[in-house]
Amino acid sequence: MSRHVIRPFEEADLPAAAGLLAERHQEHRKRHPLLPADYEDDRLALVEVTAAWESEGASGAVMVEGGELTGYVLAAPKPSSVWGPNIWIEAAGHAVREPEHIRDLYGAAAARWVDDGRTAHYVLVPDDPELIDAWFRLAFGSQHAHAVRPVPDTPIPAPRDLVVRRAARGDIPVLAELDLALPRHQALSPVFSAGELPTFEEALADWEESIDDQDYATFVAEYNGQVIGSSVGCSLDKSSSHNGLAKPDNAGFLGFAAVLPPARGLGAGRALGEAVLQWSAETGYTSVVTDWRVTNLLSSRAWPRLGFRQTFHRLHRLIGY
Repeated sequence: MSRHVIRPFEEADLPAAAGLLAERHQEHRKRHPLLPADYEDDRLALVEVTAAWESEGASGAVMVEGGELTGYVLAAPKPSSVWGPNIWIEAAGHAVREPEHIRDLYGAAAARWVDDGRTAHYVLVPDDPELIDAWFRLAFGSQHAHAVRPVPDTPIPAPRDLVVRRAARGDIPVLAELDLALPRHQALSPVFSAGELPTFEEALADWEESIDDQDYATFVAEYNGQVIGSSVGCSLDKSSSHNGLAKPDNAGFLGFAAVLPPARGLGAGRALGEAVLQWSAETGYTSVVTDWRVTNLLSSRAWPRLGFRQTFHRLHRLIGY
């Protein structure tokens, strides 16, 4: 006789699921105290799980042992075609007492998703080695990193051979070119990103409109008098990719950084990242968040060297191949 029962997620399961999520977040914050403390409270965890449940097209499964709910998984699709025929398990979409049980829960829930034609599966997983291993043994692989670090407590020395300064209107043409440099790089091996590439004219028009926006701090790096790279900092509130449990309080955001291909290797990327860190400290933020494709060999090495510690892993599985 099975010692546990797996059945579809129901609205009545929300409070118990929230308790499991709060427990998971408490353990996660022992490794990453910069993550928000609010969701250690069952009541606020309930807000997150309820939002996941109320997402259009949401479905999932729960595990019940001895009358107690000990695990759940909950997912919903995103409308963007960029992600394929997708289903997403967000940060609040899963919690288990035993990491191995996520495999049983996914096995129960995923049958419906695939029957519905949703064959591109995504999940945001805390950096718990046992939990990540369980997802890996479901044929998921690492796609994207979410990371955080505290702001620097002392000024960062300026690089010797580079000039890093705030961008000005005269920089708009090269800023537009840099807007294309990152997606072009991400389209190459080994990233192979399917993200849409804007035209130079579109990027130029966007900078003409936004260069004076005070909500964003744009920096450029010069080498021998020529702009070779740029970075952008802002409040993490401006990012749609960092929400709920994955959103530290009072955080700045390193939202963009790119260096022109011929100038890579000069240290401009690090200097531009440091400029955003310094700006975040001066603005009064207590931490800085960034994210990157783990197959982007440049960013996946540069940002950890700058002190960013990965908090969540976005994992991905494509069914049928």
